[in-house]
Parts: sequence; C-alpha cells; structure tokens
Amino acid sequence: MIDIKFLRENPDAVKENIKKKFQDEKLPLVDEVIELDAQLRKAQQRGDSLRADRNRISKEIGGFMAKGQKDEAEKAKAQVKAFSDELAALEKQEEELAEKVKKIMMTIPNIIDPSVPIGKDDSENVEIKRYGEPVVPDFEIPYHSEIMEKLNGIDLDSARKVAGNGFYYLMGDVARLHSAVLAYARDFMIDRGFTYCIPPFMIRSNVVTGVMSFAEMDAMMYKIEGEDLYLIGTSEHSMIGKFIDTIIDESTLPRTLTSYSPCFRKEKGAHGIEERGVYRIHQFEKQEMIVVCKPEESAMWFDKLWKNTVDLFRSMDIPVRTIECCSGDLADLKVKSYDVEAWSPRQKKYFEVGSCSNLGDAQARRLKIRVKGEDGKNYFAHTLNNTVVAPPRMLIAFLENNLNADGSVNIPEVLRPYMGGKSKIGG
Repeated sequence: MIDIKFLRENPDAVKENIKKKFQDEKLPLVDEVIELDAQLRKAQQRGDSLRADRNRISKEIGGFMAKGQKDEAEKAKAQVKAFSDELAALEKQEEELAEKVKKIMMTIPNIIDPSVPIGKDDSENVEIKRYGEPVVPDFEIPYHSEIMEKLNGIDLDSARKVAGNGFYYLMGDVARLHSAVLAYARDFMIDRGFTYCIPPFMIRSNVVTGVMSFAEMDAMMYKIEGEDLYLIGTSEHSMIGKFIDTIIDESTLPRTLTSYSPCFRKEKGAHGIEERGVYRIHQFEKQEMIVVCKPEESAMWFDKLWKNTVDLFRSMDIPVRTIECCSGDLADLKVKSYDVEAWSPRQKKYFEVGSCSNLGDAQARRLKIRVKGEDGKNYFAHTLNNTVVAPPRMLIAFLENNLNADGSVNIPEVLRPYMGGKSKIGG
C-alpha cells in the first residue's frame, strides 16, 4: 500500500505505474480516492473545529450559572448539544470515508522499482543469469513421481482416498531426503547469520490483509470455518505478522530470520500435464527467509537473499538460473522480484523453485511496522522474503539431476550427514 500523501501529490506517477502493470481498469481509482480523501480531510477539519468550539462553550456554562445568567447558560447548553449532534454525524461520515479510502488504497499497486522490465505477464519475464551447466543424460529420465514410486517413496493413490487430489504420502528414503533437504537448508541459513524460527501456522485476517493482496488471498488461503483464522500459504505471512503494530529501534536492524513451516494453498485453476504428481499441491513444507530493514538497505538485502538460494542449490550441484519478474507479473505489493528456477533434465528446461521479493514499505504500512530513527522520528520499515527451499517441488529437480541409469539417486556430499552417511539411495 502506497502512502496516501504520495498519491495526493503525485497522481500522474501513480497512474503511470498502474499502466506499467497493465491494470488500466484501476486508473479511475486514483481520482476517486483523491476526491474521497479530500472529503475525509474536510470532515476531519470540521470535526476538529467543532470539538474546539464545544470545549470552549462547555467551559463558559459554569461561568453563566455562577453569575445567575440561566438564559445564557441554556443557550450555551443547546449550542453544545447541536455541536455534539453534528460531531456524531461527522464521526460516522469520517469512519465511512476512511474505510472507503483504505479499501481503494489496498487495491492500488505499489510503485515498482525503475529497474523492473515492462511486460504483460510471465511470458515476458527476463532471464538474468545461469549458474551451473545444464546436463541431459544419455538415458531416459522418468516423470518425478515414477522415480519416487520405483524408490518406494510415494503413495498418491492412498492420499487421494484420504484427502483428495493435491496431497501425497512420502515414505522411506524419499521422505528422509525431503527432511534432509529442509534440515540442511535450515543450517545453511543459520550459518549465514539468520535466526531460526518456527512460527504459528495460522494467522488472523488482519495479518492476511497486511501481507498480501485481496486477489492473492482469494486464490491461496484456506479459511478456518467459524474462526478468524487462516492457514498460512507460506511462513512469510506469520513471520512478517510477528512485527505487527511495533516500533523497532533502528539500532536493532536488520532483523534476519529463517523460518520453517508447512504451507497450505488452494492452487485454484486448471494445471497442465507437467504439474501433476507433487509439482503443484495443496500442502507442502518450506524453509523461508525474511528481512526487516531500513529503506536504504532493502536493495542490498534483495541481492543477498536470492543469491542465498542460488548458492544452496549449487551446493547440491543443481543448475539454476535467475529470472526477473516483469511489471505485469509482479503481485501488487511487490517492488521487485526474482524467481530462481532449477534445471529439469527430463523437460530440458528450467522451472520455478523459489521466489525472492522486495515489498518496500507496503507490508509495513499495512501492519504498522515502524522504526524509531536516531533522530527520534518514526518511519516504516522495508520487508523482504525469499524461498530457501520448498520440497517436495525441489525434490523434482534433485531427483532428476542426481538420477543414475540404474534408477539409483546420488546424494551430494553436503546432504550425506542428514542421510545417515548414505552416498546413494535405490538401485
């Protein structure tokens, strides 16, 4: 959510930003919110004037009574009542106007970074750099769920009976590998100075609307019936929510945290044949990283975060590339975003395994996450998040890139301590 003062003073810049995101249907909202904001400020000014006059006249009533000037006292009382009645109506109007302004402001997209490429959708995202040499072996690589089945590591049929499509049972060495990757990712981030955290897996609606757009909320979140609680789609939600309505001392920044959680997502819409198995699912686990920092440091932290993911995958010999999301592919709260994509030898192309985002002060503004500067003045923090690793999707890349012709899977050296010293599974 952008600053209403910025919008008020720079309406053309806000409209141009909307055009860059190809959301022209939102252009009228800028003028609408400016008009509503003017009405709100006028009502607030009138309210302040009425309160001052009411307080002044209320003080005079005692003086009139002391002097025996009952008529003047009664007139003053009547005037106070009239002011109070008008004030009550004004306060109701202020509340309604403020809610309308907030609702519109939460749908107007954040100002994107000037470096973001302009494009309508993900087909116009831009490749930044490749890391590692993509390899296609001289034997056929089966679909990932077939690899897992040959290792006796997955049961999708039973999961469908128990929970429906989009769920799975992982078993044996595949389940152990899943946990090993998460444990390794946890320690990897701790070694890089991040504080490990396990957050709540449910959050209230005010946190949901603070960390994501309404469109994302509808497409992703599962609501707990009868309660003001939602299952998290990623631990970023509850991790950023941790700082709701706080004032952080500037000297304690940045806050760098890495969090583990299960994640729950509706994943609305039809999906292609390549997204069966455990590629797009309703439940998965993830290691995340989030940063709360000073505005002038967020660009630096953005680069550090996506590089962490690249380094993690390369430490397991998985080729990856970074993709910059174009303007039309950015969620409304994001200032800038990179996807990290892993190489799929079977498909002979890359696919997404993580996403790094700089949200500027959008989440902080919604959740009132403020920083007290050295000068004693408060300002909004910047927030960032990035996927460290998200199995089981990450397992697809791992299994394909480490598969041998006999069906066995090599275990990279960095993972062996988490796999009981094994250098290979299956075969």
